[in-house]
Amino acid sequence: MRPRPEVLLSAHRCGAGGDRALENTRTSLDRALETGVEYVEFDVHRCGDGTLVLFHDDWVWVDGEKRWVRDVTFDQLAAGAPHFLRYEEVLVALAGRAKAHIDLKFASPGGEHEIAAVERAVEVLGPEQIIVTTLDDRSVRAVRLWSDERGLPILTGLSLGRRVRGLPVRTAVRIRLSELLPRMRYRASLANLMVANHTLARFGIARFARRRGLPLLVWTIDTEKSMRYWLKPGRAWLVTTNHPDRALAIRERRTARLRA
Repeated sequence: MRPRPEVLLSAHRCGAGGDRALENTRTSLDRALETGVEYVEFDVHRCGDGTLVLFHDDWVWVDGEKRWVRDVTFDQLAAGAPHFLRYEEVLVALAGRAKAHIDLKFASPGGEHEIAAVERAVEVLGPEQIIVTTLDDRSVRAVRLWSDERGLPILTGLSLGRRVRGLPVRTAVRIRLSELLPRMRYRASLANLMVANHTLARFGIARFARRRGLPLLVWTIDTEKSMRYWLKPGRAWLVTTNHPDRALAIRERRTARLRA
């Protein structure tokens, strides 16, 4: 029997570890690249003036006021956020060193802006060097239709496991049920990559992916116990972690035992 391939690793938010101030920064990016992970994951927002930046939260403080990132200019974001990278910077930094795991945090009518962001990544890195994930069904469908029309082999996944805390009970239940039973959403979105929170992945999503022949991306794996579980060959195709150095060490030890 042919041995199953190793589970690939993606450095979550550029591998910032437990320090939120380092998320999506050049410091964490350089550190992740030094570890040798296959992918680097980063969050992409679009400012009101069209500038694409690496930033996780949907809002930023501007002059003492909480503002949506989509409504502020790049200069306003730069003044209110001490740590961030431009999208173009990270694409150039990854070229020839690691693949890009692009997590889109914005949506637009018809997916126009999402497609533009993916197209730029293809120009810099190539279609086989990127994967795209997002919580928005319509964004996934737009990117998939665009890539299929051009014959580009881009893995694009609908991420399951969004936060529902603070939402009305009916809304929260509806969202969670649509994630635990994702067949209709995945069919409508045309996603060709299964993306799930590690808890949901254990509650049937991994089985769903196997049955449909979809590669499985599991997020975010940070404890040693969960790393040992999900890094077993065949459990997933790719996992994201805030601690890529620890995950790499566990994977290397497992690989060495299998070879022995």
